[in-house]
Amino acid sequence: MPVRISSVAVLLAISSALAAQSIPQPTSAATAATRDTSYIDAQGTAYITRVVPVPPDLSPEARKSLIVTIPDQGPPESLEHRRAQMDLWAVRSKSVWTKICPNTVTESTLGGVPVRIVSPSDLSSGNRDKILINLHGGGFNADSGSFAESIPIAGYTGIKVIAVLYRLAPEHPFPAAVDDAVAVYRELLKTYKPSHIVLYGTSAGAVLTAEVAVKLKSLGLPMPAALGIFSTVDGFAQAVDSQAIYTIPGFAGHLDPPDGGIRDSNYVGSANPKDPVLSPIYADLHGLPPTLFLTSGRDALLSGTANLHRAYLRAGVDARLVLFDALPHAFWYDPSLPESIEANHIMADFMVRQLVK
Repeated sequence: MPVRISSVAVLLAISSALAAQSIPQPTSAATAATRDTSYIDAQGTAYITRVVPVPPDLSPEARKSLIVTIPDQGPPESLEHRRAQMDLWAVRSKSVWTKICPNTVTESTLGGVPVRIVSPSDLSSGNRDKILINLHGGGFNADSGSFAESIPIAGYTGIKVIAVLYRLAPEHPFPAAVDDAVAVYRELLKTYKPSHIVLYGTSAGAVLTAEVAVKLKSLGLPMPAALGIFSTVDGFAQAVDSQAIYTIPGFAGHLDPPDGGIRDSNYVGSANPKDPVLSPIYADLHGLPPTLFLTSGRDALLSGTANLHRAYLRAGVDARLVLFDALPHAFWYDPSLPESIEANHIMADFMVRQLVK
């Protein structure tokens, strides 16, 4: 009997050791690549490692922000945890941005959709007939940006911002968020001239901005004065380079190799991934208003942003693209970075110029 127990113990120990070996371990300083490598297979797939220093012309704050210690292996984050973390981030974001751009935030509904109304403290009488509509980021399944995107823009433009709290996936896949944004826009058309409205967003909100513009065109509704598309995908039917290279923080964290499947199936739901509203790269983009695209060199959505910008240009749209070197996705959320302040001023200045035409 003792021998049998000992044998079982040995088998369990061996089994545990094999299981541990089969689980990828996070890369450490001892196992990190120290030289560039590159192998291209017969299909053109690249198997590479790169050693990428931080560009010296970034601000000290930005250089420090790129020192991210997220392990590249680990259990996936649950949606519940992600949403809880986003809620905590929103509280901090509101507090910090409000110190820079004083404001008043009120909760309301427009067209049956919950919204946050952000009024800058220096709202002038000359801007009371203008309105900005923000569609926040958060991967379609959380709210990461309704404060970080609306407070600085309200402050730097001196114009009221309506942040649309659209329905989230996976509970409410496409086209729920588009329908919510259109409902808010319709309601605001009762009070504001379309030439006095700008629609903008970051990440998922940038995708929605492009989707809503196509939807407004299909409905025959008047277009807003301008669009702000700040880091977007061009569509959901095809893979792009940058999403195979970068994570949301840039180079840090876990990244699965592309599998060729539909991108973000929780948001796409049962829709055709080539639906022109869902994937504006397939839409007729002629007649859309002036649009500012903004992204960065280590943005997971860099390729999608560049591709959609080119599609706008092919359609004759007054579209311009601003790209910041080396910084990760939606870096302009971070008020501690001089580059973030610069990016928000670029966004705000573009909107103001379009509204005074």
